Amino acid sequence: MPTMSENKKAGKADTFLSWTLGVLACLWVAWCCGIGPLYWFGTGLADFGWANVLYMAIAFVVSFAILWSLVRYGRGERVLPTYFSRRYVKLCQEVSGTPTTVLGIMLRHLSDAAHSRPGRAIHAVIVWIGRKLTRCTDCWWKLMLLFVIGWLWIPTILLAAYGADIRSQIREFSWALNQWTGLKQPYIGFFSFVPMDIYPTAHYMWPANPTYLTDQHNIVLTVFYGAFAAVSRYFTDSNDAGIVALAALQWLFAAFCCAATANRFFNLPWRRLGVGTFDFSHPERHDCWNMRDFTHPEAGVVARPSRLRAGAKTRFVILLFFMVCPLAVFATISLTKSPLFAFAFVWWFGVWYELHMTHIKALPTINGKPMKLRKRSLAALFMSSCVMLISAKYAWYIILFAALLAIINDRKRWKTYVVALMLPTVLIHGGLVYLVNSGAVIGGDPIESRGIQLQQIARVAKYNPQGIPEDAAKKLAPVFNLDQMAESYFQQDADPVKSSGIQSKKVSYKWRTVTKDDMKDFNDAWWQIVKANPQIALDALFAECFGYFNVTDLPYVSMDYYVNNDYVQSDNEWIHLYNHQWRNQVAGFAKKWGQIPVLGWVTHGNLYVTLTLLIGAAEVVLRRWRSLSWHLPLLLLMGVMITAPANNFERHMLPIAFVFGFLCLEFWRESRAARLAAREASYVGTSTAGKRRIGGHRIDR
Repeated sequence: MPTMSENKKAGKADTFLSWTLGVLACLWVAWCCGIGPLYWFGTGLADFGWANVLYMAIAFVVSFAILWSLVRYGRGERVLPTYFSRRYVKLCQEVSGTPTTVLGIMLRHLSDAAHSRPGRAIHAVIVWIGRKLTRCTDCWWKLMLLFVIGWLWIPTILLAAYGADIRSQIREFSWALNQWTGLKQPYIGFFSFVPMDIYPTAHYMWPANPTYLTDQHNIVLTVFYGAFAAVSRYFTDSNDAGIVALAALQWLFAAFCCAATANRFFNLPWRRLGVGTFDFSHPERHDCWNMRDFTHPEAGVVARPSRLRAGAKTRFVILLFFMVCPLAVFATISLTKSPLFAFAFVWWFGVWYELHMTHIKALPTINGKPMKLRKRSLAALFMSSCVMLISAKYAWYIILFAALLAIINDRKRWKTYVVALMLPTVLIHGGLVYLVNSGAVIGGDPIESRGIQLQQIARVAKYNPQGIPEDAAKKLAPVFNLDQMAESYFQQDADPVKSSGIQSKKVSYKWRTVTKDDMKDFNDAWWQIVKANPQIALDALFAECFGYFNVTDLPYVSMDYYVNNDYVQSDNEWIHLYNHQWRNQVAGFAKKWGQIPVLGWVTHGNLYVTLTLLIGAAEVVLRRWRSLSWHLPLLLLMGVMITAPANNFERHMLPIAFVFGFLCLEFWRESRAARLAAREASYVGTSTAGKRRIGGHRIDR
């Protein structure tokens, strides 16, 4: 048995390690903010100076202050000065018992001229509106209706938003359809140029029997989008009607996902069931529960209505984000894989919250069995996992990682995780592997996952070509043209180095002639170049990822791009004729808003990524390991951003931005118990002056 002194030493060690991780998170944010100007003006770490140190210091102070405030709040300690807390409590007492009509509010708070104060009436009106808002969002179908009404202008005025990806998917399916109908088409050949050459996919990966479907943009989405476009061409002689229909379907799916998750976080619908019974050995766990019938304990318990739901202010802020922020507004109709994955992730994240809240430690019973997941929630977890898997290739890593953590953390419900997480992963990912191995589908080129390595090689080839070792150059010669890599290098995006695209293609990646054996020496050549040029290699790494954690960095590609790019505004049959100028105005307004210092940060995903990282650091310091375990997929998504082929690409940040408000609500709820305990501990009784002290604040009786 460890002694008390040993326990204290272990506690101090844990505190030191947890705070160390928190400080490291703040240092990473500060570093990304400090080096931002170096890459904005095209220099590099060689020009790092005192100005960058000053930027880092300011960013670290702000980040650590946020972390410190979150930790104090999570422990139930006071964050703001006493004055603000006392004024708020007093104002709430003044408007208690507010009438249920605006007229009654005015008569109550403005009729007595001697004691009237407009602030009381305004606050009372806000309270009344909040009650109505709570009633309008107390179930999922009301929330669904609210999202549909709030977003109705998007598909009706903007129709659809898309880029090059869906055009490539439609082209792939069209070529495959021509093959299925017996039309002869070019395949492998030096003078042929087929859809697989656009991104491109190395010819050594192509099966001997001609096939034109690839997993470059996820095969299920390619077939789905391509089929809609084919039907549209059959009836209307253009792809436009199919694209508009796909945008409308994604818009409906987005409204459903956001409504379902908002209902779970706002109203906790599973707690209305009154499942379980009291555990009298742990009465402190039941501050939110009442017995259904004290004469019949077997009837179970029911949650106290006053503690069931989120407050009106919380609902308003979260709903306002989805209704106004360009990230959410434009993503609803943007036909590319990332928005679809993001909305499916929101749905998935909501079910995870239900699993977290019905964990046996959060909702104990006498027999020691955890609450079973509702059938609708089990189906939702299964279906959201399927949509995530068909929309993003990295989804299976996230789902499998989450499943393993959940089975370790919640072993008694292992069947739920096997059915809802592992089964769809095996079926969809396993089915895709089978299709690729059988030659029916061409798999994605592994060069797509080497964005950082390619940028490092290309930057060295551009700024220090003499620094490339001779052996490394020989090993890379069958794979890349180093001169073309240097010419096509762009620090924000790795696609030009990969020869991606159809306009002005530079053949830096020799996808036509490279072989599988040639790729075996790629990692060794890359490592030789990095060792010989460490500073340039670090420049390439940071230039491609710093913007995701620098709130002052403007996005490389923002979501408004998909609204008014050339594909939407020019290169189609009739979509560009519908509200052409209005689309430019909407996208221009969003871009101008995003360029406003500080006020524009709320329109950028890197603000929510940075704050999410700090919230995760606060959970580490607070040792909320069970909460942290189901938040780790957010950290994995940040890793995906760092390894993505482009810097500060907003569509990669959508999942974290969409769930950020719900994450804050969950953090507040978990901190509530600590705050209540701190208030009880700080009670010191009533003084002779008729004062009492609650929660550190002196309040009149």
